[in-house]
Amino acid sequence: MGYKTINGLMRHLRDNEIQISGSIQKRQLMNTGYFHGYKGYRFFKCAQNLLPFTTYKEVYATIQYDSALKALFYGKIMFIETAVKNIVLESILVNANSENIQDMFDKLISGYNNSPSSFTIDQRKKLQQNKLNLQKSIHANLAYAYKRDNPKITHFYNNSSYTDVPVWGLFEIMTMGDLGHVLSCLTYEVRDDISKRLGLNISCDTYRQLIYQYIYTLKDLRNSIAHNAVLFDTRFRSIDPTNSMKRCLQLEIGLPYINFKAIDDYVILMCYFLKLLKVSKAEIKAFIRNFEKITNDYKNSVNIKVTAIVIRPDLKERMNLLENFL
Repeated sequence: MGYKTINGLMRHLRDNEIQISGSIQKRQLMNTGYFHGYKGYRFFKCAQNLLPFTTYKEVYATIQYDSALKALFYGKIMFIETAVKNIVLESILVNANSENIQDMFDKLISGYNNSPSSFTIDQRKKLQQNKLNLQKSIHANLAYAYKRDNPKITHFYNNSSYTDVPVWGLFEIMTMGDLGHVLSCLTYEVRDDISKRLGLNISCDTYRQLIYQYIYTLKDLRNSIAHNAVLFDTRFRSIDPTNSMKRCLQLEIGLPYINFKAIDDYVILMCYFLKLLKVSKAEIKAFIRNFEKITNDYKNSVNIKVTAIVIRPDLKERMNLLENFL
């Protein structure tokens, strides 16, 4: 297929049984883009699973639904990221009894010499490699921030009062992925402390891995929002939930299942964290109601075959269980 003008693209859509006409829909196609918009939203999760759209109105409603979800989620996910970072930071400072990054590495990061006595030599070596990888990543982040003249970092290196960047300065430039990496490398004892400070259900978490597994899961969502990637069908999902991740939310909320294959599971996880972080019940319920309204509006904008693929039939029951948990 050669290059097509916007009129040619409209004809191409009609040739593929997608009704589109008029100046308004022409402008919508121009604004959202044929490749980013239509090509990006015409399928669910994978290109082979085409959504049964019959009109461009349904395609545009899907793009709008996706945008509305991003707008709704953005503030909440940023709040969760900041709040959890601060809880982790507090635990690190207290357990290291220091704000020095090297002290964090020496005292709190798992390595060959402080691994559990039951670990094999290969397991100890793996921990040590993870520790070295973390050190390399952190130093690379600091170097990049300094090169970019980030005042949060240059303040420490260019000030004779400091010998190095403190842990809390490092946390200012860490991404959510970086946070997950740090959490995964902390010793069991420190992860246990953080999990208890946060209030996670540790009865489901023998090895205290939930904290970084949930952060990695939320990181995928956060990055999808930040980079304006497609959100509504969870194609951003990069890890399979562990049994502990599923069991914790099932026990806490009373859910029959959770698998992070639909966007409502991410709403559930966000609400779980918002409750742990002591956000008011009224605020969380308003968030849930807004999600339901956005989803219902979308449901009324597309045909029933699309709805059957995109929206879980038991969504309302799941949201009721979530509200009862609050």
